[in-house]
Amino acid sequence: METTSSTPSSVTPPWDVFPQKTLDSIDIAVLVLYFLFVLAVGLWSMWKTQRSTVKGYFLAGGQMVWWPVGASLFASNVGSGHFIGLAGSGAASGIAATAYEWNGMFCVLVLAWLFLPIYIAAGVTTMPEYLRKRFGGKRIQMFLAILYLFIYIFTKISVDMYAGALFIQQALHWDLYIAVAGLLAITAVYTVAGGLAAVIYTDALQTLIMLIGAVTLMVFSFVEVGGLEGLQTKYFHAIPSTRKENSSCGLPREDAFHIFRDPVNSDLPWPGVLVGMTIPSLWYWCTDQVIVQRSLAAKNLSHAKGGSLMTSYLKILPLFMMVMPGMISRILFPDLVACADAEICRKICGNPSGCSDIAYPKLVIELLPVGLRGLMMSVMIAALMSSLTSIFNSASTIFTMDLWKHFRPRCSEWELMIVGRVFVLLLTVVSILWIPLVQAGQGGQLFIYIQSISSYLQPPVAMVFILGCFWKRANEKGAFWGLVTGLLLGVIRLVLDFIYPEPQCGETDLRPGVVKYMHYLYFSMVLAAISTLTVLVVSMLTEPPSEEMISRLTWFTRGDLPVKKDLAVSPSPDAAKGVCEAERPALQIDISIASENSSNDNKCTTNAKGNSKLMTTFLWLCGMERKQENAENVAPAKAEPLPVASLEEKPLVKHVLNINLLLSVCAGIFLWAYFA
Repeated sequence: METTSSTPSSVTPPWDVFPQKTLDSIDIAVLVLYFLFVLAVGLWSMWKTQRSTVKGYFLAGGQMVWWPVGASLFASNVGSGHFIGLAGSGAASGIAATAYEWNGMFCVLVLAWLFLPIYIAAGVTTMPEYLRKRFGGKRIQMFLAILYLFIYIFTKISVDMYAGALFIQQALHWDLYIAVAGLLAITAVYTVAGGLAAVIYTDALQTLIMLIGAVTLMVFSFVEVGGLEGLQTKYFHAIPSTRKENSSCGLPREDAFHIFRDPVNSDLPWPGVLVGMTIPSLWYWCTDQVIVQRSLAAKNLSHAKGGSLMTSYLKILPLFMMVMPGMISRILFPDLVACADAEICRKICGNPSGCSDIAYPKLVIELLPVGLRGLMMSVMIAALMSSLTSIFNSASTIFTMDLWKHFRPRCSEWELMIVGRVFVLLLTVVSILWIPLVQAGQGGQLFIYIQSISSYLQPPVAMVFILGCFWKRANEKGAFWGLVTGLLLGVIRLVLDFIYPEPQCGETDLRPGVVKYMHYLYFSMVLAAISTLTVLVVSMLTEPPSEEMISRLTWFTRGDLPVKKDLAVSPSPDAAKGVCEAERPALQIDISIASENSSNDNKCTTNAKGNSKLMTTFLWLCGMERKQENAENVAPAKAEPLPVASLEEKPLVKHVLNINLLLSVCAGIFLWAYFA
């Protein structure tokens, strides 16, 4: 098929998307500065926090104020997959994908106002641990811990790796493996050494860089098309010069500027957007380890609420920062971004089903002047690194606190610290091994791929958490069978989706009816309904949960007074060794205060056995200042009652937060209504 003569000047005829092979020296200088800056912040936060205890490492010592928490929530959520995926969806189908972001505006507030008080009262570090306390038994905790790790590796790590790889390879022309290995090495350094505190502080820096860069690019791109009016008129004329006649292939959607679309024939039907999308969204914002762990690291409930509000306000931006620039990219480069012919698409980006994913990188390379281009590259890398470090830290928390402790219930705190750090290193290796798979199986619209997987695996988990938190009668058998039934159905649909992929534009649809007519958002609704029914029926038919599985573990009992006898710590030598909290009373939030004291006393003691300087330095770098011998030989510390996190808030602060809650919700509703 020959190309039409009207090839735009910005395109060299052999469909080379990124003709410029190298970055300017100024851009490289900006990138280097950025890396140094991130490392500096990472190392500074390592100095600043106590990371030689389980709580210090996995929960940042519970000392974070609201703004790093809010920034970290935003940075963990917005990865490079967002920039590439949201802009790609914008280029391909208009603003509908924004619905995912604006759904998050409300769900992150639900987390702080409804779920967090329960988690804080329960005193948990991980989400599977909450379910263990709420329902008893080990099987739900194990099942969920494995499922969470699976979801992290399959959707989050792989997608962020793909998006980052696309950028590095196409826009920078670096060798992919070396580049990714280098990035991961830098991230692993401060994730392994500094724990959650380092991750949160670097996230705050990355958020700032992302906002500055993305807003700059947004301004440049709007100037290029003549503002919002220009975008709304020109978008519908952004048609590739080569496409099949008499078909809708390559034509912009007529409902491109609507978030609510036809309930039967559209790509995102509105009932699905309102209900089916909210369920995975609640899973993500209210029960996902990555998000909840950041909120639990806050000093108190007020700071956690402040962080959530900050994230909620920031979530307004993706439409203007990512989706609309993606649409502008289609206007400026219709032949590349909106290619409609499978052969040409394969030449442009190696993907026959469409090249909308190159929309954002193409804008960066073409529109920005020297210097700013380097800044934007650092934004993409910041997005990649911040979401990866968050996942690494949370996955290692789940692995250490849920799986490892299960197999070694008497492990020392020292051992937990080592396992957590080694697991991060393992994940970095897994991420590098993912690259070829991700390159092979890339779909057209990346963002939609993640969301459909989410809709199949997350609703059952979300419903079990919601019923566990808000329905006292829910019990272990109900929760377990609800999870199993829902996940089985979800996996079947997932497999069907992979066997019968969506046909390309212009091909006939030969998929079975359940895949063809059942949109994944509708499926998410059905799945949630089936899981909920299973939990309800099985729970009612079996015995009710015991008192200690309800006290301080549901919304209605979160204010129960802790049982007095729980607060005494046995003054046995085990307490000094940091016995795993599985053996300790449910309400102790500080995991082994005794061991924290002992580690502080012994930090300065020089090791009589003559450990080499090198070893000491290495241990310091890993935040493992306390020597194992000291940990073993400490005299039992005197028993102290452990503090229980309070849910009290100062009246003034509470009013300010509630007023902001109203403002944020109103802003959200206005935006939904305006763009619906």
